[in-house]
Amino acid sequence: MRTAMIMLPCLLVLSGVAIVYAKHQNRTLYAELRHLEKERDEMNIFWGRLQLERSTFARHSEIESKAREQLGMVHPSDSQVRMVMQ
Repeated sequence: MRTAMIMLPCLLVLSGVAIVYAKHQNRTLYAELRHLEKERDEMNIFWGRLQLERSTFARHSEIESKAREQLGMVHPSDSQVRMVMQ
């Protein structure tokens, strides 16, 4: 009975410390989760921009290849370029 009277307050204090530690871990992990979610959202935005840029470049190269193949267009040489001054 006497040991139970000593053990009960010790167990009560230990459980209180465990609760405080668990709440601290919860807050720390939640803050990390929010940070990682923000980083993920930023990466998704960047990925969308990269996809848009890639599609833009693909469209330009497709137009250029069609101009070369179907219309026989080529870049002018330096001797063919004339500078016009106003």
